[in-house]
Amino acid sequence: MSKEHVDELGAWVSGLSTLDSAPALDRLGLVLLDVLGVMALGTNQPEHRALYAAWRPPAGPAPLIGTGELVSVDAAAWLGAMALVSRELDEGNKYAKGHPAAHGFPAVLALAAELDSSGADLAAALLAAYEVAARFGRATKLRPGTHPHGNWGVPGAAAGCARLLGLDADATAAAIDTAAGMPIAGHFASATTGNPVRDAWLGASNVSGLVAARMAAAGIARNTGTAALSLGELLGSLDADELTAELGTRWDITLGYFKRHAACSFTHPAVDAMLTLRGPEIESVLVETHALGAGLSGVDWDNRLSAMFSTPFAVATAALTGAVGPAAPLDDPAVRDLAKRVRLAEAADLTARLPGERAARVTVTYADGSTRTAEVPNPIGDADHHPLGEAEVIALLGPWLPDGAVAFCRDLPRLPATGAALRELDGKEPS
Repeated sequence: MSKEHVDELGAWVSGLSTLDSAPALDRLGLVLLDVLGVMALGTNQPEHRALYAAWRPPAGPAPLIGTGELVSVDAAAWLGAMALVSRELDEGNKYAKGHPAAHGFPAVLALAAELDSSGADLAAALLAAYEVAARFGRATKLRPGTHPHGNWGVPGAAAGCARLLGLDADATAAAIDTAAGMPIAGHFASATTGNPVRDAWLGASNVSGLVAARMAAAGIARNTGTAALSLGELLGSLDADELTAELGTRWDITLGYFKRHAACSFTHPAVDAMLTLRGPEIESVLVETHALGAGLSGVDWDNRLSAMFSTPFAVATAALTGAVGPAAPLDDPAVRDLAKRVRLAEAADLTARLPGERAARVTVTYADGSTRTAEVPNPIGDADHHPLGEAEVIALLGPWLPDGAVAFCRDLPRLPATGAALRELDGKEPS
């Protein structure tokens, strides 16, 4: 049964205070800083400028972070979420098996701008959004082939919005359960083939969370155990005990990872290993990885999204250029040539180390016949492997961080109101 567990989550979220969450507040500031920088990067890409123009969102109180535009709450939530995930640089969590922050932070930020919420309330709501989403990610085992965007994370968006609206325990539980009844059933192949519908699933998650919280505020939402039916019976299985395990003592936000490379996180350990093996005249590359990453073997990418979900692209780009950035060339003949000589294989010993490690082992054969091997247990930036601090996050995202973002994230729990400060988060042109 998930109903009783969701009731417990609802009670926890409705009473959550930043005073209860001191161990997580520093990490929240870093995650929020990452979200703001990556979102601003995304909203300034040509395709997102075109989407904004086609959308013609109504004016409103919520900033489309990084653009200087003020739009309706729903438009800011949807468009901001799409931008946030469009360059595969947003923070993630290996235990949740996806991206808890992206599922709800854009909606919570947009609603806070409308409500002019206090910094303490916004911080608590963001923590609620992350923790509830991450717990649903832990609890949900999706059917093979299902992409994790837009399904288990929707309850997190609802939890964060419910906390901002000041809903009581029962109403918050109703919002969470209602949100669990609005999942996206997207196929992972949409990402590997480069279909941006995969980005829209995060927009749907954020707006669905808003809808669920509003339904609960109106008194028409109910907690009936929907999560066990939609995320369990239809999309996979749900271990409801994971929803409340160590609730209030384990903060999943402290266990996530920041991304240094603009590519699917499953490629990152291989890229990190390759960066230690770079040399002239590479003949071939063997990448051994775990079961989750073994399918990213495409060599015929035709747009940025499909390239970001190709380990051969990421490894070849790292080998030849020393970086995999958001503007890495897609049609470099040398990259395409080397990518065809990158072989990806699952290694049983690496799969056995999931979820605590997302390891890769890379063996490079050089033109003179010599070989070198490097193994990486997790990508650099993971909380368990060379974690990044504020200085490193700023260095990664400095070209795109909105002016005032660093101070906003540092000061958030102490701000008396956040509406004006959020609306001042204009962006910079990408460099």
